[in-house]
Amino acid sequence: MTDPHSWVAPTYERLADLLAAATVATWDAPSLCEKWLVRQVIAHVTMPVRLTPEQFGAEMAAAGGDFTVLSDTVATRDAALPLVDLLGQLRSPELHAWQPPGGGAAGALSHAVIHSLDVTIALGRPAVAPREAVTTVLDHLAATNGALFGVDVTGVRLEASDIAWSTGQGQLVRADGGSLVALLSGRTLPDGRTLPRR
Repeated sequence: MTDPHSWVAPTYERLADLLAAATVATWDAPSLCEKWLVRQVIAHVTMPVRLTPEQFGAEMAAAGGDFTVLSDTVATRDAALPLVDLLGQLRSPELHAWQPPGGGAAGALSHAVIHSLDVTIALGRPAVAPREAVTTVLDHLAATNGALFGVDVTGVRLEASDIAWSTGQGQLVRADGGSLVALLSGRTLPDGRTLPRR
């Protein structure tokens, strides 16, 4: 079996390639992350490159221990960094090796795949994550029955249109694998589709 963490670097590198060839206006386009522009998503995923553990601790303290507040604060502030810096951080070996505390390789891969899809789906571009990575993240999210992002998959059958993957029984939701990852991550697709919340 391929180490899932080996798909993290290609995902970030391909995302950097896509954005390096894009206009500045692309960086200011809405993403699938609620209230975040593309540049804020990139500022968020590259945060481990910029913040030492001590700086992260200080940011967490300033946010009152609320990681969501910390994420919004850092993403909004650091989205103003030069685009060349953000692109360089996307390509950083430090980011490619990073694993979230307690999340391990699976958490690192999920973070890379989900946030890359926040950008590519919103922009109407093909997924940059390897197909195997998308399938692995689908398996990971489905194993929790939607609990990771608070979605309710009761009575729902999810079926991928581009890979051999499906789960559940009930009302059929058919989409490409990347879109199913987004739905299981609590996102709303550009066509308005979403999964109910718990």
